[in-house]
Amino acid sequence: MQAASSAIVVHGGAGAGEELSDGCRCAAEAAAQALARGEQGLAAVIAAVVVLEDDERFNAGTGAALGLDGKTIEMDASVMDSRGTLSAVAALRSVKNPVLVARDVARSPHVLLAGEGAQRYARLMGHAPYDVVPETARRRHWELLEKMGTCEQPMAGVDNIEFARFWNYGGQPGFDAPQGCDTVGAVVRDADGHFAVAGSTGGSAPSLLGRVGDTPLIGCGFYAGPAGAVAATGIGEYIIRNMLAITVYHWIAAGVDLHLALQRGLALVPPDASTGLIAVSKTQAGWLANSSTPFAHIQD
Repeated sequence: MQAASSAIVVHGGAGAGEELSDGCRCAAEAAAQALARGEQGLAAVIAAVVVLEDDERFNAGTGAALGLDGKTIEMDASVMDSRGTLSAVAALRSVKNPVLVARDVARSPHVLLAGEGAQRYARLMGHAPYDVVPETARRRHWELLEKMGTCEQPMAGVDNIEFARFWNYGGQPGFDAPQGCDTVGAVVRDADGHFAVAGSTGGSAPSLLGRVGDTPLIGCGFYAGPAGAVAATGIGEYIIRNMLAITVYHWIAAGVDLHLALQRGLALVPPDASTGLIAVSKTQAGWLANSSTPFAHIQD
């Protein structure tokens, strides 16, 4: 079925703050430029996510969150479209643009590569080592430790002492008792009526070493099919338990109004857990969040 128009929706992470909407607009414009060049939706969502990965204000790529040890960075990313592309990386280290590595995994016999194997594959595909830690990431880390030291809970529903109890980094916890769960993402309906989604994250903070969230898990943080594309952002543990992206997608595919489907999806997670959803269908595009979240939308 031919789509009436192309559409792009970009998010910058649940709870990241609407003041970052300018970065989302730049990302959406990069996607629009890709479509204008005649590229498919997959190239467009990747172009959008690369812009956000390169903006240190967002928890992805260069701005990825530091682990609780103040040194380790583990990143996840994924891509999918309605033409059959599906690939992802998890717990990936030392690359600038995880979404480009996720794209390259589609060239391999596999769908998901993780940890050291993902890093080695990245080098094989020509992605150079990249270990830049901007001051914004260091500042967010120290702010997180301060919160944890005052017994404020940065992760909804999780007692801070659990991170010390199950500590699996080297050394000792740097807090007496335990900010972001930001993910960046984009969904696109291209001029041919096909759909694509891409996402990237620097991980949840706080988290244990090796933690993998919803971003690289199909049907949880992302899904695209013949009826549309959906991306989720927030605390991955809640998103995974509800398989949020594919749940919303199935409602849209069944004919539920896109905005109502987003409302139903958001109602599945606790209200104190910052969560956001973006989606495109054959005729609609939209977004919804329960906390201050940056978005951008372009439609022909």
